[in-house]
Amino acid sequence: MFQFFKKKPDLEKTGLELTAMTDGRCIPLEEVNDPVFSGKALGDGIAIVPEDCVIAAPCDGTVSMLAETLHAFGMTRDDGLELMVHIGIDTVALKGEGFEALVSQGDQVKKGEPLIRFDAAFMEKKGIDMTTMLILLNPGQYQFKTLAGGQQVKKNVDTVIECSR
Repeated sequence: MFQFFKKKPDLEKTGLELTAMTDGRCIPLEEVNDPVFSGKALGDGIAIVPEDCVIAAPCDGTVSMLAETLHAFGMTRDDGLELMVHIGIDTVALKGEGFEALVSQGDQVKKGEPLIRFDAAFMEKKGIDMTTMLILLNPGQYQFKTLAGGQQVKKNVDTVIECSR
């Protein structure tokens, strides 16, 4: 009855939220046009069909991996959660063309901080599917649920995955 008197849970203690890393339509991994991602061979998570060309950090953490081709990066949170963001389908073949890194491997970043920018016109001209995946690499250590499937999401605003230990 008096919900406003109830204390809200501290997400740092009970769980965490991962926000959208770009603006666009959030879809389940099963709908991604790549069997490695749709079959969850790398892990579970979500995908976003981007409407923006800037990919941001979905949480606070360390950039633990930045692919030489700039199409993917890994992050590690202080609590040990490891994740990967893979930008586009078959973008490794571009060898970095059309991508710009805004951070370096080893950098500490904050949720919403821009990490990678891609040239949307170049990708469209090449016929590249820019669906961007957010994959949890060590999901066995966490309980999580994906959110916002089929919905429009805003970078650094909308929660797309909730996790807890």
